[in-house]
Amino acid sequence: MATTVSTPVSAPPTGARKGTRHKGVQPLRAGQGHSFLLRRLHSLTGIVPIGAFLIEHIVSNFEALKGPAAYAAQVKFLNALPFVRVLEWAFIFLPLIYHAGYGMYIWLRGKSNVIYYPWAGNWLYTAQRWTGGIALAYIIQHVWRQRFSGVNLPDHPGAAFHKVQMELLHPWMFAIYAIAMIATCYHFAYGVWLFCAKWGITSGERARRGFGWVCGVAGLLLCTIGLASMWAFVSPKYRNAPADLTPAQITEGTQAPAPIGQAHTR
Repeated sequence: MATTVSTPVSAPPTGARKGTRHKGVQPLRAGQGHSFLLRRLHSLTGIVPIGAFLIEHIVSNFEALKGPAAYAAQVKFLNALPFVRVLEWAFIFLPLIYHAGYGMYIWLRGKSNVIYYPWAGNWLYTAQRWTGGIALAYIIQHVWRQRFSGVNLPDHPGAAFHKVQMELLHPWMFAIYAIAMIATCYHFAYGVWLFCAKWGITSGERARRGFGWVCGVAGLLLCTIGLASMWAFVSPKYRNAPADLTPAQITEGTQAPAPIGQAHTR
C-alpha cells in the first residue's frame, strides 16, 4: 500500500445547490495546532518510509521474472538483514498503520466537492481517496496471506515463489491483484505530486504541471514493473516450479523439476 498524502477538501460555498458549478474555490486549509502536525506526519510517512518501501517491494518482486531461484534468493537476502524484524515494524507496519488510519479519518470527516467544482484536479484527488481505500484493503489481505499465514517465508524462502504462484493462479485473485496494483501505484504517484505541492517543493503552476507529468510517468513505470512481476508467477515458463527450493538450489540459482503429482494446475 502505497499509500500517500491527503489534504482537506474545501466545503462548497454557503447556499450552493447540488449540481451548481462555481468558478472559485475556497483556499485549502492545512489545519491548525495538532491537526497541522498530524497532517504533516501523515504526508511525510506516505513518502518515507512507506513510499520507499513500496518501490523496493515492487522492484524486488521483479526478480520473479528470473525464476523461482532468483526470487527465493531475494527473499532470503531481505530476511537476512540485521535487525530485520525491528526494521519491519519500525519502518513498515507502524508507519503504515498510522498513515492508513489517519488517512481514513480524514476521508470519513471530509466531504466530496466534485459536484460543485468538477475540475480535473478535484477528480484526481477524489480518485486518490478511493484508491487509498482499495490499497488498504489489498495490503491487509496480502500481508495476512503472505506474511502471517501458511508457510513462514522468513524461515522457508525457497517456498516464496510457490506461495505467491498458488494465489495468483486463481483468475479472480489475479484480477484483484492487478486492480490493487494499479490503485496503489496511482495513489502513490499522485501522493508524491501532492506532497511536493503542499510542502512548497514545487512552487508555481508551471512547476506543478510539469512535475505532474513526471509523477504520472513514474507511476506508470512502477505499475508496469508490478504487473510484469505478477505475470511471471503465472507464466507457462514457470508453471511447474517446485513447491520449495533447497538452500543449495537458491545459492546456485537452479531449480529442480516439480515432484510428480505437484505440478501446478489452474
